[in-house]
Amino acid sequence: MPFCIGAIVYAFFLGIGDVMLRDTDTWWQIKIGQWILEHRALPDHDIYSFTRAGEAWISSSWLAQVLFALVYEPSNWSGAVILTSLAIGATAAIFVYLLEPYLEPVRAFLLLIPILWMSVGHFLARPHMLALPVMLAFVGGLLVAADRRAAPSWLLLPLMALWANLHGGFVLGLVLIGPIGLDAIASADRKDRSALAARWALFGLAAIAASCCTPYGSETLLGATKILSLGKLLSLISEWTPADFSSFSLFEAVLLGLIGIGYYSGLVLPWTRILLLLGLTWAALTHARNIEVFALLTPLVVAKPIAEQLRWTRDVAYQARSSLAMTAIAALAIVAAAWGITRSYATPYRYAFSGVNSPTAAVDLLERRHAQRIFSTAPIGGYLITRNMKTFIDGRAELYGEQFVLDYFDAIEGKNVETLLRLLETYRIDATLLNPTIPAARIMDHLAGWKRLYADDIAVVHVRDHAPAQLPSESR
Repeated sequence: MPFCIGAIVYAFFLGIGDVMLRDTDTWWQIKIGQWILEHRALPDHDIYSFTRAGEAWISSSWLAQVLFALVYEPSNWSGAVILTSLAIGATAAIFVYLLEPYLEPVRAFLLLIPILWMSVGHFLARPHMLALPVMLAFVGGLLVAADRRAAPSWLLLPLMALWANLHGGFVLGLVLIGPIGLDAIASADRKDRSALAARWALFGLAAIAASCCTPYGSETLLGATKILSLGKLLSLISEWTPADFSSFSLFEAVLLGLIGIGYYSGLVLPWTRILLLLGLTWAALTHARNIEVFALLTPLVVAKPIAEQLRWTRDVAYQARSSLAMTAIAALAIVAAAWGITRSYATPYRYAFSGVNSPTAAVDLLERRHAQRIFSTAPIGGYLITRNMKTFIDGRAELYGEQFVLDYFDAIEGKNVETLLRLLETYRIDATLLNPTIPAARIMDHLAGWKRLYADDIAVVHVRDHAPAQLPSESR
């Protein structure tokens, strides 16, 4: 049943695959993967911008980038959509499997529907999606061990190593070892607590070592935590902004629903699980990108204590004795059906990347003018990388640093015209490429020494006006 539900979810997201192709970070993620495959090496410094050229930078998502590069073909996004949909389907299957001791698969599937809907805003063809099933399997394994009042399986360590090579979010798994281990220790018999604490501590150290099993070694751990030091900047990057309750959302409904159910039913959680639940809630409220983590992990955190109070615990040992042959036949049938759907639906040119931040015509013009130092927005920077043009800024905020990106936001949002002028002169900008709706694009129309060269619905281009000043008599 978990496998079947995973296939259903996979097929559904295959059908709406265009929603995964709306973030231009996908462009540069694929470009880096292509560079890795071409050079048989990993980047250790910036090679894509002219503002940070040569500065130390590592790609903590190198393996996911390579996988996306392998399935990508120009003008054909089917491979990226299939890969991302497979990751979502695998996540769904693992979620239902982990809840199987406490909840029937059909009920788990009904629970999964609002969880996926709540998370769909962050379902993009990017490395974090390939790490999502690994995250759920690793943290789910920790919670299974805590439910059994035992130490985690050593088989979780390869998952941590895989996670660390796929995406920098593996730090979350390391952080959760402590509180989940505390839950296991607090619920164990007193005589077993010391030995259990030692085993969890040993596992924690081993997990840290496993997270360093990447081509970058210990630099992976340091690089993954670098983005958390961006301070005020995190409140300006859309996926790192706090949850917004100015308009009603499914996330808000879930939070209110959990509070209401808790008060109405009188359900009681151990204090250690309450701490875990509060931590997940705080993470989701602090950064919107953590909403799917909250949505997927909260049911696993509360499943055992709630199932025991409501007497929902199921006898999965009996179910495990079902025919192996029947299970294998069913699995093959599911795989065959999914393959048939994929071949018939995900045809070449079925999907198209959102063109909002892909200003093809404007970039063609700048290429003909041999523009070298282009001031653009970060999303457009992702597209420029695919065109082999050096960027002013792109989605790698940890590379550019807090102050630089804050100045960039002040400049494009028109908060400080002097900052815009300073950036144009400091970095010797010879052309600007901006979305026509942002304030900086309108400001450029009135700056001395600049002229509008091109505009369409996607982008507006300004270049320096090198025409010599005319005397009044000459202009008659």
